[in-house]
Amino acid sequence: MPLSNSPAWQEFIAATRSAPKRGEQLRLISAPGLRLDLSAQAYSPALQKAEAALLAQQGFDAARARLFDGGNANWTEERAAWHTALRAPEPPAMVAKAVLAERERLREFVRQADAAGRYGCVLHLGIGGSDWGPRLVTRALRHGGARREVRFASNVDSHSVADAMSRLDPHDTLVIVASKSFTTTEPLANAEVAMNWLRDAGVADPIKQVVAVTANVEAALNLGILPDHIFQIWDWVGGRYSLWSAIGLPIALALGNDVFDQLLAGAAAMDEHFRTAPIEDNAPVQLALAGVVNRSVLGYDSLVIAPYDSRLYHIVPWAQQLEMESLGKVATADGSPAGVPTGPAVWGMSGTDCQHTFFQWLHQDTAGAPVDFILCEQPAHAYARHHELLIANCLAQRSALLRGKTYEEALAETSAAESDPERARLLARHRVHPGGRPSSLIVLPRLEAYTLGALLALYEHKVFTQGVIWGINPFDQWGVEFGKALAKSIMHELDSPQATEQDPSTRYWIDAIARRSSAS
Repeated sequence: MPLSNSPAWQEFIAATRSAPKRGEQLRLISAPGLRLDLSAQAYSPALQKAEAALLAQQGFDAARARLFDGGNANWTEERAAWHTALRAPEPPAMVAKAVLAERERLREFVRQADAAGRYGCVLHLGIGGSDWGPRLVTRALRHGGARREVRFASNVDSHSVADAMSRLDPHDTLVIVASKSFTTTEPLANAEVAMNWLRDAGVADPIKQVVAVTANVEAALNLGILPDHIFQIWDWVGGRYSLWSAIGLPIALALGNDVFDQLLAGAAAMDEHFRTAPIEDNAPVQLALAGVVNRSVLGYDSLVIAPYDSRLYHIVPWAQQLEMESLGKVATADGSPAGVPTGPAVWGMSGTDCQHTFFQWLHQDTAGAPVDFILCEQPAHAYARHHELLIANCLAQRSALLRGKTYEEALAETSAAESDPERARLLARHRVHPGGRPSSLIVLPRLEAYTLGALLALYEHKVFTQGVIWGINPFDQWGVEFGKALAKSIMHELDSPQATEQDPSTRYWIDAIARRSSAS
């Protein structure tokens, strides 16, 4: 039976639509490293009951067990999605030896580099999951002091890697090539540029300054990378969930092994909370259910993430990949469509910049979007008043989205300032805010490795839970693979012109670029 026709789904819709007005009661969930305020989301005892029935109908308990036990969680590719094992204090027995050994190899590499004073700079070459996680964490936590400068280059546009290499000392730079398959175009193309940069600078043996992080060890060896400079990940680690593996090497090099260990510890604590907390007090599950209400019942097309902390600048693109690559699908296990709207578009910006960019749309457009506000109670700077202003702005925007402003309230304001009643009525119409807009508030006591690890794991488990409810697999990315295949086909045509089937526009541009290349 399609989800949309199932009894539990119908009960879920009815309970959502009969829920009382948002914001009438405090709804706070405590989880490791953070508190989650869902007061501005739909809630009622009837909805809570319907949520439990929906999760039971969709087999949530069994799916969660497969996630943690290394079962077939990634069922279209017939393998586990075992990122929780990477951060567990005691990984599951089946993979414990490999995970702990690689974790210790990473630590030892960092210890030796620190002791020898090697690598004042790190150039990290990855893309997608091999890039956004390390980029996010190093930016977020560098306020605590960075041991090395880390630069990131992901885009195949060589302006990216050129900018990353600018003003680095090639004789003191470690190049990390991060690619699970070690066939991904972007990191390998950028690695070639970086190797030439090292050679051109007179580095005697450039390959000694290159490290690979990959599941394809043989391909890394074929490139000439030294065996003790190859760190392994496994096919049961999804790219966008790989931060917790040796993909996190630049984090440890930049911030230290202790910081990386605390990041893992925070995520592991959230794993345990997700695995054991009751549904009604389970932060990832409740955040997921709020998202299902907003997307699949209320029809919101997108989700805004607004971190009121500039250190979390990169959490928006990190979450975009996590959510949209995981949930941008409709096919369920038997190939039939989910039958309800699934993953929303994710976008956002750090506060308070976002207020002066797109919050006008959030407040008064007819569509609007739910917002995840993220806030840290304590800053890492000494400007207490500035932090109070930041908090005030965050809470005010959230309150305004929830409360709104009626025509009568607006008219009272304009009438007090305008002597002309007609003008007062006109201006009042421009000041009406619909209100009732859903939002979540995630509050960290402070931004440090443990709390950041917990926050990222919160979102990972939220996405997993939504995948279970919608009946889709959050661990594959066939749309991405399709685009890659077409790019390879076009590259073959550019290298050796041939007549393959293309749409008229693509054919025009292939031919035009090929002619220009041959002329030059």
